[in-house]
Amino acid sequence: MRRRKKRIFTRYIFVIAGIMFAVIFYALCIRSTVRESVNFNINSGDTVSSVARRLGAEKVVFSDMAFKFAIRIRGGRVQKGEYEIPAGASAWRIAGIFARGKIATVKIVIPEGLTILQIKDLLRGYSALSGDVDCRDWRAVCDVADGDVFPDTYYVARGTSRLAVLDLARKKMDEVKNKWLRTRRNPPAPLTGWNDVITLASIVQRETPRTSEMKIVASVYLNRLRRGMRLQADPTVIYAITDGYGDMKGAPLLRGHLKVDSPYNTYRNNGLPPAPIANVGSHAIRAVLEPADTKYLYFVADGRGGHKFSTDYETHLKNHADWREIKKMNNPDLNFDNQ
Repeated sequence: MRRRKKRIFTRYIFVIAGIMFAVIFYALCIRSTVRESVNFNINSGDTVSSVARRLGAEKVVFSDMAFKFAIRIRGGRVQKGEYEIPAGASAWRIAGIFARGKIATVKIVIPEGLTILQIKDLLRGYSALSGDVDCRDWRAVCDVADGDVFPDTYYVARGTSRLAVLDLARKKMDEVKNKWLRTRRNPPAPLTGWNDVITLASIVQRETPRTSEMKIVASVYLNRLRRGMRLQADPTVIYAITDGYGDMKGAPLLRGHLKVDSPYNTYRNNGLPPAPIANVGSHAIRAVLEPADTKYLYFVADGRGGHKFSTDYETHLKNHADWREIKKMNNPDLNFDNQ
């Protein structure tokens, strides 16, 4: 009889313990009051207790005691930073986010071919970043110029300064440059150094969005340079007439623009412009360092996003006439006489 009562009592204990475990598990690991993602800042000097009180007051957790219990199990500390707490996050998950310092990040995409001025405008558009892009005392970034920044996708903490992002992209280009310099590999003639490589790469980058064409476009310009021909690259004129911004905002490039008095105007000046006209990616750099082996001297848009290439001026004139007809068909109301 006593043994039977003892077995029954033991079963009750296990049942009660199981119920208590299930309640605690639900409260810590499943229950959530977060209906949509929430940004939450932990400042330097904040304690577990102060963070728990704020979480409870802001209804991010249903109980500050539950959060404190969870954080103690996870190591007993929180790391400062700005966090994004996802919808449906339990006290246990929030404690893990804070304990591991999984701060909210911002994805910054800097496309290839933008100028410094365009990149600054781009960074101003990211509301999750802080500060301005115009600086006075951050010398490395204040002096940044076209060709100094590597276009890429960057992940930074929410609240990072815009200057810090710009500096990050500058350092990435420094890495690319130094890696090439360590190879001690000469660029194709008549280029003589890194500035020549990046300057020509920036023209190639602005001429074609197709990576498959970049090596051919690079070969055209190298062939012209070797023959002493002017590059006559439209992007250099656009760079000149927009004061380095690089975007005509939909306005057409006219014949009169080709006469602009600027060292960047490759219709008036021999050789390369004095410096890059955009910030370039790895494909454009590789295209200049490893150009296609061609005899092409000319190219013009084909109306399908690519270009037609030619070795003689007569063929180029025919290709150019074809392109003008395509533009007229696509824009019948525009006057192409000055273009």
